Amino acid sequence: SMEVDPPVAPAPAPAADADPLAARRDKIAKILSSELPISLHLEFLCRNNHTDLALLAQMKGAVEPRNALCHSAIVLAHSLMSAGTTSDTFLRDNLEWLSRATNWAKFVATATLGVIHMGHTAQARQLLQPYLPTQGLSASPFSEGGALFALGLIHANHGAPVRDFLLESLRNAGSNETVQHGACLGLGLAAMATEDAALYDELKGVLYNDSAIAGEAAALAMGLVLTGSGSARAAEEMIAYAHDTQHEKIIRALAIGLALIHYGREEDADGMITQLLMDKDDILRYGGAYTLALAYAGTSNNGAIRRVLDVAVSDVSDNVRRAAVTAIGFILCDSPQQCPKVVGLLAESYNPHVRYGATMALGVACAGTANRDALDLLNGMLADPVEYVRQGALIATAMVLIQSSPQGTESRVGQFRKQLEKVISDKHEEPMTRFGAILASGIVEAGGRNVTIQLMSQRGHNKLAAIVGTAIFTNFWFWHPLIPFLSLAFSPTALVALNGDLKMPKWAFVSNAPPSTFAYAPPVKPDQKTKVERVATAILSTAAKVRKDKKGKASAMEVDGAPPANKESKGKDKDKDKAPKESEPRTQVLANPARVLPQQEPLLTLAPDSRYVPVVRAPAPLGGGAPGAAHKLLRLSGFVMVRDTKPGEPEELLEPAQMGGANVPAGMEEPEPPAPFEFNP
Repeated sequence: SMEVDPPVAPAPAPAADADPLAARRDKIAKILSSELPISLHLEFLCRNNHTDLALLAQMKGAVEPRNALCHSAIVLAHSLMSAGTTSDTFLRDNLEWLSRATNWAKFVATATLGVIHMGHTAQARQLLQPYLPTQGLSASPFSEGGALFALGLIHANHGAPVRDFLLESLRNAGSNETVQHGACLGLGLAAMATEDAALYDELKGVLYNDSAIAGEAAALAMGLVLTGSGSARAAEEMIAYAHDTQHEKIIRALAIGLALIHYGREEDADGMITQLLMDKDDILRYGGAYTLALAYAGTSNNGAIRRVLDVAVSDVSDNVRRAAVTAIGFILCDSPQQCPKVVGLLAESYNPHVRYGATMALGVACAGTANRDALDLLNGMLADPVEYVRQGALIATAMVLIQSSPQGTESRVGQFRKQLEKVISDKHEEPMTRFGAILASGIVEAGGRNVTIQLMSQRGHNKLAAIVGTAIFTNFWFWHPLIPFLSLAFSPTALVALNGDLKMPKWAFVSNAPPSTFAYAPPVKPDQKTKVERVATAILSTAAKVRKDKKGKASAMEVDGAPPANKESKGKDKDKDKAPKESEPRTQVLANPARVLPQQEPLLTLAPDSRYVPVVRAPAPLGGGAPGAAHKLLRLSGFVMVRDTKPGEPEELLEPAQMGGANVPAGMEEPEPPAPFEFNP
């Protein structure tokens, strides 16, 4: 209830009375609809973009021009590195190299624009306009399909503005499977978990055409639209069609779709899990393992773990066993420290598919934790004799080490980067392993080095989009265009302070650790061309004997032109080495919005005499309440609401960051043409 002053003066007009409330409602709607969080995260990623283009150039130079698999991997790695930064400079600077992508590689290359511009909803259509289907004009169906998929990635889980456009594009695609594939994936992403019945029926119509490529995407999209609904009718229809069709791609997509429908259902999904795991079709049993993974994701349920372990050691299909071991990672993502203990023995299995599943389970459960036990297990599998196990170990290690600290060259992540560079540049390495190394480079540097992979919120709740995206990503084993789904799990490691108007003020706070502790990784030094110098002439021992008679003592083998050793200069060099280095400051001042790693959070305090103070603060200052002790921040990452202690003074607010891509802001009209004039040469 609101307190109302007694009616001393005439009541104001209703419209004026409603304005403050309407403004508040608008603010709350922006927060709840995720419009504001998405735009602020986009702002943060654009401002703090530290994508190392030299690293991409190094990978591009190390890979043979005709290697299509590694070419596609670099394009995908670039999209992960630049996820949400809106910076596609590398693609623009290498258009000729990019044009080598053909057919499905072109589809993937176009789709990666959706990862790079993830959340850039205001200009999404404008950015993708050159590639989107246009009535009467037909470009490459692969770039059109990729653009529709990209549109879905940009609007993932918040796709109301593009639903109708994507649906219309699907209807206009006719019998073009590639465009249908992209439109279905885009629709599934945009309408994720909306339980849109009309859209489900539309996708079902595409599925019933029994086209392998279009049907695969339609089945996956049906699962995405009904994520977490537990719809018995849809499950029945999907299982019936899986038994009727002869296309493995469709059956597999239906199996994953069934898993998505039962996301988070726990015991309610037990009947469906049993039905799928008992099916004679191994692809549906594969879906049963994923249904178990998603139904019990983040629960650490002992019964579910026992069940997947039973499948992992007893099923006759390698694919099912691999999926069952991978499922352990999803079930234990709320307690990552338990995962290495559970999969420790499986990591030593004689079956390489089980070992691969163990790598994925560790990568999913321990993502962003830098868990030592997980890294030790994965380190052993980096030298596995089977190429795809090494691929899985590289990708999983990147997932575990993402946003870990310190980032120096001698740190664990620094050593891993050197290992990736070695694998990528080794032309004798298996293509599948090199593909994994390139992808791992993209993951460990993701989002301009400003995002981590988070399947659970800070409060311990499951993040639907992150878990669903990671589950679909792990199916890239069969279909590489599913790799961009990993971007749904990216979470910015940001602290963004907002005032009462939900604007970002200029504000600073203190990290009580030396700057190098949580610094960005040092940039890769571009290869410098060595100067051609005169080669020193070697003197043979016979010539040396002649010289010995003339000059006195000479070595049996000496180099012509070598300067004599200068003892004084050597001594000076040693003194230089011993010169004391400048001491590093013990604290670092961070400006809003700032990158804050999870390990850094406990070390944050308010700056002295700070104009803005958090609305919610820790009850006691650091130092036991001593005079002048710094107040510790209670909300350590994400969005921090701050109160202005000097409300009378003008505020300094941050200007919006310059976005990449289209230069004309959304809603801005074209300038008018100049007035007519006569030209006199």
